[in-house]
Amino acid sequence: MKIKNIFSFALMGACALPVIAEEISSPDGRLVVDVYDNAGVPVYTVKYDGVEFIKESPLGFVLNTGDFTKGMKFAGLTDKKAVKEEYSIPTIKKTDVKYNANAALATFAKDKENFGVQFQVSDNDVAFRYVIDHKGDPLCAVVEDEVTGYVLPEETTTFLCPQMTAMSGWKRTGPSYETDYVADAPMGENGYGDGYVFPALFKVGDNGWMLISETGLDGAYCGSHIKNIGGNKYAIAFPDPKEMNGLGGNGVGISFPAVTPWRTITVGNSLAPIMETTIATDLVKPYYEPSKDYKYGKGTWSWITRQRDSGDYAENLEFINLAEAMGYNSILIDACWDTNIGYDKIEELAEIARGKGVDIFLWYNSNGYWNDAPQTPRHRMNRERERREEMAWMQKNGIRGIKVDFFGSDKQPMIQLYEDILKDANDYGLEVIFHGCTLPRGWERMYPNFVAAEAVRASENLYFGQHQNDIEAFSATFHPVCRNTVASMDFGGSTLNKYWNEEDKPGRGNVRRTSDVFQLATAVMFQSPVQHFAVTPQNLTNAPEWALDFMKNVPVQWNDIKFIDGYPGKYMVMARRSGDKWYITGINAQAETVKAKIDLAPFTDAKEVALYSDDKNLNGSLKTAKVNKKKELAVEMPTNGAFLIVAPAI
Repeated sequence: MKIKNIFSFALMGACALPVIAEEISSPDGRLVVDVYDNAGVPVYTVKYDGVEFIKESPLGFVLNTGDFTKGMKFAGLTDKKAVKEEYSIPTIKKTDVKYNANAALATFAKDKENFGVQFQVSDNDVAFRYVIDHKGDPLCAVVEDEVTGYVLPEETTTFLCPQMTAMSGWKRTGPSYETDYVADAPMGENGYGDGYVFPALFKVGDNGWMLISETGLDGAYCGSHIKNIGGNKYAIAFPDPKEMNGLGGNGVGISFPAVTPWRTITVGNSLAPIMETTIATDLVKPYYEPSKDYKYGKGTWSWITRQRDSGDYAENLEFINLAEAMGYNSILIDACWDTNIGYDKIEELAEIARGKGVDIFLWYNSNGYWNDAPQTPRHRMNRERERREEMAWMQKNGIRGIKVDFFGSDKQPMIQLYEDILKDANDYGLEVIFHGCTLPRGWERMYPNFVAAEAVRASENLYFGQHQNDIEAFSATFHPVCRNTVASMDFGGSTLNKYWNEEDKPGRGNVRRTSDVFQLATAVMFQSPVQHFAVTPQNLTNAPEWALDFMKNVPVQWNDIKFIDGYPGKYMVMARRSGDKWYITGINAQAETVKAKIDLAPFTDAKEVALYSDDKNLNGSLKTAKVNKKKELAVEMPTNGAFLIVAPAI
């Protein structure tokens, strides 16, 4: 880190003065952040290999006690240090993580007031957050706005997911991070009018890729997203005031001293740093100890193909038996179980399931005053007394976890509800999955009983509409480098049904366009430590034996991840390692067949590997394939098809 002159000038009165910046660089020196003020406006830039990925962009915020976006003077960098940490975490894409970064605190002063921007720069990640303090009265304030900006190079194209309109969607349950990505869109657009959710992916011409997101969010702040504010300019946006049925504003209450969530920027010449980043968990710490050793694994759920508000006692017993037959260790009983089955019968099912090595997850409505969703149980998760009473009953009866749905806001009070549910659930030894929800931001490490969240246009939409089946492959190519790269994703897919109906027969429901191998591939591509797959009892007899065997044995906890090749909206090829095996897989959304030679040298020295592949008609098969002397294996992926290689690790 060093002080250097930036060759631009700020006009101050009648004199043009040089802008003096200080630099924070990554350990390998390739990623560089410059911080300074330009005519009193706090700003920063980001360069990778000398190429500008973030042009001069504003920093700062507005409190109800003062404006800290202008009239500020850069006072330099202090607290410079190297950050080195190693940690293990069982619920993300990489179990053992090494994080090395250079850190510094940038201070901006105005009269007697100042604020800090804490930076940490690792080899492919820039992270920063505001450190806000005030001496004397007042002791608290409201953050009314944050002007953190991202001015991008003109040649940039976008790969973004629009923010839903507040109180929109089914039963006014939006926003819930459940819209379709748009590939290669120009800058200057704004989704449905309110910007885009995190994470936000950009292609910076021929220079590389960039992912913008945030992490370290808890009840001390609100969740943010980004808005286009003209041309190549984007900025942090707070929740729409209309969220949560319009109660309260969209500001953030803070008590001094305060820190904001981390803003993160991941850059690289390829998509590899984007797919492989662990920055979301690198910057946070556990908030509490786990109350027990939580377990993970695969499970079944009937709702995804039958849509009968959790079904009845007999149906769920059938899916408990399916879980046992598949070697899975859980079942999710979805909405309205309290009325369709009843608490007493749930206790009975839980006891039967335990005897088969299967645990139960139960669905709940988040409730409160923020949605009109009628599914029950209602009013059991939004207030502490009722919530803890319900959780005590679950603990007594061996319920393993909960899936809580329909949050529909990023306002500070809603983030506090997420946090309260997680903390109370840990007290009772319960794992937590969120649906109809916000993007998790470091929560796997912050909250040890947090499992995963939806925050994606997930498998239920394949049941709801044929269009989602038609674009299933297109959508799937995004998730490993967008939504799923920053947090565990509860998608609930990998069906072996050909038709989205109970009988798996033509004539009713939507038709799956993708191959069986594609469904196996997404079981690897989509990461969550608890996976409730859309397998059905019919699949025990109507699915290919090789596909069923794979779904019985596919891991859901992973030790490592590698990007191989791909382009969002076209195709994606990647690898995950579990124990002593690599799973190397690819999917294709393009009209033409993809032919490739996969270099297996980084993964295995085996001369033969297991290869799942499709023919041109999407008929899948499993065979033993020979690896050539160059350690390469030729593969083909037809439209809506895939390949999957399983090989012993080096």
